[in-house]
Amino acid sequence: VQLQASGGGLVQAGGSLALSCIASGRSFGTYTLGWFRQGPGKEREFVGGATSGGSTLYADSAKGRFTISRDNSKNTVNLQMNNLKPEDTAVYFCAAGPTRLRIGVQTNEYNYWGLGTEVTVSS
Repeated sequence: VQLQASGGGLVQAGGSLALSCIASGRSFGTYTLGWFRQGPGKEREFVGGATSGGSTLYADSAKGRFTISRDNSKNTVNLQMNNLKPEDTAVYFCAAGPTRLRIGVQTNEYNYWGLGTEVTVSS
C-alpha cells in the first residue's frame, strides 16, 4: 500500500483545513487508517483513526474539532480540521495498518506510511 497525503498549508488560528490521503494498492478497504502528526521537536503522535467499517477514534486534542472520513471506493481518507490552534502546527501523516480489535494509537501498529503534509497555524 502506498499513501500520499495532501492539503496542508498555512492557516490562521480558528480556521479550517481539509487533509486528504489517497492510497494505491490492494485491499485498501481492509486496513485501519490513521492520521498522525509530528510537531517541531516532538514525537509523532496519534490524531485519529478509522476502521474499514467506519468506526473512528480520536485523540483528546482532536475530539470535537477534527473529523475523519474514508471512502473505500476511492481509496481515500480525509481529515477535516476545524477551529485550528497554533499547537496543531505539525507535519501530518496518514498511515495504514492491519485491522485489530481496537484502532491502534501507536506508530508501530501501522505498517504503511505516506509522506507528510505540513500544517502551520498562525496565532
